[in-house]
Amino acid sequence: MHNRAPRMISLSLALPLVASMALAASLPASADDWPAPIQILEQQGLTIHGEFDAPGGLKGYAASIQGQNVAAYLTPDGEHAVVGTLIDSQGRDLSAEPLEQLVDGPKNAKLWQEMADHHWVRDGDADAPRVIYTFSDPNCPYCRKFWQDAQPWIESGQVQVRHLMVGILKADSPEKAAAILAADDPSAAIAEHYRTGAMPDSEGTDQSEQWVSDNTQLMRDGQLYATPVIFYQGDGGEVHKVMGAPSPDKLQAIMGGPADS
Repeated sequence: MHNRAPRMISLSLALPLVASMALAASLPASADDWPAPIQILEQQGLTIHGEFDAPGGLKGYAASIQGQNVAAYLTPDGEHAVVGTLIDSQGRDLSAEPLEQLVDGPKNAKLWQEMADHHWVRDGDADAPRVIYTFSDPNCPYCRKFWQDAQPWIESGQVQVRHLMVGILKADSPEKAAAILAADDPSAAIAEHYRTGAMPDSEGTDQSEQWVSDNTQLMRDGQLYATPVIFYQGDGGEVHKVMGAPSPDKLQAIMGGPADS
């Protein structure tokens, strides 16, 4: 097999894919933190979070726009930047890891601290060594699937899942989430709901409605728009995010390994 240079695949963003040095003339002389084409992309709406090494003489820049992570690559001449996904000859996405580290990493770590201070309901042993947070909506079938898939780890005592109940999917989601949180045993109420679809007999309270509102606002502040959103810590303490019901391989990564028999 012949070695081939990585290919650049562009993203459909509301900004030009090439920013040239000629455009930099309008920038103030003091705006020299990034190369001129990267400065132009900043002016056009990109937030630059950091730079990383890339193959082929390129210099990578981790960025985001409107909640979407994107990579920008500076050409070797320093005069042009391309926004897109860099892949190698095996089809591997060379942008994903640096974007996660430089863009998602700080945001996820901040959210981890904020989630700990919000109202969550634990599923599992309080002494379970591995902690996982998830934003859950009572009407979300993928939240139900994650709850079901996590049970072997929870029942073995390896993992505790902390549910932050939100109301985003349907008109009655906030009402249902508040009723679950107001139950005598919210953890049992979550389990019963995801197991059978049943709701507690009691209604939500002013306090539980506020908890749901606070959790939902935290999701929005984090630019998270679907459930479940699952957060877990890697071996080095870095915080990772998984959107939706995880695949079997990803589930083991979230749980820290296979479930004990």
